[in-house]
Amino acid sequence: MPHRVVKKLRVGIVGAGGIVRQRHLPGLQAVPNVQVVAVCNARVETAESIAKEFHIPDVMDDWAELIDRRDLDIIWIGTPPHLHAPITISALEAGKHVFCQARMAMNLREGREMLAAAQARPQLVTMLCPPPHGMKGGKFFQKLLHDGYAGELWHFRLTAVNGGFSDPLAPAHWRQRTELSGHNVLSVGIYAEVLQRWIGSPRRLHSQMKVSIPKREGYVVHVPDVVQVFGQWPNGVAGTLEWSGVAQFAPDETLTIYGRDGTLVYNFTKDEIFGARRGEKELRRLAVPSEFQTSWTVEKDFIDAVVNGGRPEPSFETGVQYLEFTEAVNLSARGGHAVELPLP
Repeated sequence: MPHRVVKKLRVGIVGAGGIVRQRHLPGLQAVPNVQVVAVCNARVETAESIAKEFHIPDVMDDWAELIDRRDLDIIWIGTPPHLHAPITISALEAGKHVFCQARMAMNLREGREMLAAAQARPQLVTMLCPPPHGMKGGKFFQKLLHDGYAGELWHFRLTAVNGGFSDPLAPAHWRQRTELSGHNVLSVGIYAEVLQRWIGSPRRLHSQMKVSIPKREGYVVHVPDVVQVFGQWPNGVAGTLEWSGVAQFAPDETLTIYGRDGTLVYNFTKDEIFGARRGEKELRRLAVPSEFQTSWTVEKDFIDAVVNGGRPEPSFETGVQYLEFTEAVNLSARGGHAVELPLP
């Protein structure tokens, strides 16, 4: 029987930041019949360094020229959010499959434009980078919720505070620059995506935001470093959420869900689950069974979808949903009023 000839998929990288170097390139190079043939980055010297490290043949300084290459099948986007929409839409128009780094876009309007471009070309595979938060035990946590471990859900609290931006003398990180990050603030979008899977999307929310350190080396910061949200989720579940980038000596990042029959906690910092039911004296660690543990297979999942067909998650539809959350948080804080979801 003759062997089936498998086409080698050729990938072009646009934006070679930390996650591309640490996760995506090693992951792609571990997948058979995949070759990364070109890399483009804002700083050419960074692209050259990565090309040497990962044996990538071509270094380019213009992402539009990279997309126009006829020998590429896939465009892998690792830039900050300000370039996600233009690169994605251009790549789809050029007939390329697209993997895009999170967060999806600068704002909801751009995300919807990306989704429309993908929906117009269903033969092309699109995927967003999933958050690692809760990846290991997320399926087991969902099962516990679905099976009624905590009973009817009453309310929850998400705490995601850290001291990453607490040094007032540090320059503004690109995530603190509105022109690069848009409405994306701290890990608000990341946890919106996680909550979307586990609890659903909110129906109504009210938020406030604060910039604790408004000037950094002469740059005026408008991206908040503190965000507080309270709202209502499906079935009347109430939620209180807090993010901070200026919390020194911060506790672990956790989601605590309170229900009629018990409490469930996901510790994102340690990837551990704790729970207790009515009648028990204290929370105890709940081991995640091996069959429910999920590891990082992002690159393989995307390539499998390109080869065999399918709609890998997170999809662009999922991205638009979490962009609705970030947009609503911004609208509520700027306007000083509650916002109903979904947004028009």
